[in-house]
Amino acid sequence: MDFYHFAKSVVYGVLKPLYRLDVKGTEHFPVEGGVLVCANHIADLDPPVVGITAPRPINFMAKAELFEAPVLKNLLSNLHVFPVKRGLSDRNAIRTAIGLLKEGQVVGMFPEGTRRKDGTLGKGMSGAGFFALKGGDAVVVPCAIIGPYRPFRKLKVRYGRPLDMTPFRERKAGAEEVTEAIMEEIRLLIEKEKSGK
Repeated sequence: MDFYHFAKSVVYGVLKPLYRLDVKGTEHFPVEGGVLVCANHIADLDPPVVGITAPRPINFMAKAELFEAPVLKNLLSNLHVFPVKRGLSDRNAIRTAIGLLKEGQVVGMFPEGTRRKDGTLGKGMSGAGFFALKGGDAVVVPCAIIGPYRPFRKLKVRYGRPLDMTPFRERKAGAEEVTEAIMEEIRLLIEKEKSGK
């Protein structure tokens, strides 16, 4: 067992009972090929929650400052995390994310860009659409995290059906349009769960 899967099992063993994780829709997750997982963002624990509930290893971006300490740099790298310089157009991070998708790996991101602690869904940033369009044959898997995070209260994680980007790429759709389509899928997952349908 490599370090990623070891860490995943440890974190799962802690968070699963603590937040009574209720996960559905993993059967929609492609078993191979590039996947961009796009989830809503309600708390700091969202990345590990998505990481331990997704059926495949996920690569996440994290602020470059975290990589300045050598020990933390090695730890994050082993957890499939790569640096991004915030507030800038970080070409290295962009190339890394697109390269991972084209290699058939999974990249996770939170299109809202910041946490929405009240649980409402904010506007997605166009970066999600950009990566979805530029990621080769990668598909997008929407993910909804339905909280709030409260110890021993059920936290729901829902994965939706993959969104094929081919029609968007063929008609040269813009990143904003694609981002809106992704956010709509996340919104529908949230609404479906809250309505109990």
